[in-house]
Amino acid sequence: MENNSDSTTSLFGWMAWTPEVAVFFICIGLMLAGMTIWQIRSPSIERKGFLPMPTTRGDRLFVGLLAAAYVNLAWAGFTEFQQTIGAAISFVLLLVVMRWG
Repeated sequence: MENNSDSTTSLFGWMAWTPEVAVFFICIGLMLAGMTIWQIRSPSIERKGFLPMPTTRGDRLFVGLLAAAYVNLAWAGFTEFQQTIGAAISFVLLLVVMRWG
């Protein structure tokens, strides 16, 4: 019989599991759970912001997460500054898209 911890280790062994990565995935999970509860309690209606299409809260979350990921990757790839600055810029971008997108 195969040891379960060994198969889990080999399955996720390629990824650098650091505290920052864990916080990232926990935050994404909490955002999705929170948005699900919010949608159940108060269904969203489409509205038009600065994005070129009418969007719901979930649409804006998806677009904001994609934009934040691209900004964070660009920051990491093109600069040698602290990564926390890129993460902060990405977070502010996500907030702007969620609020006014």
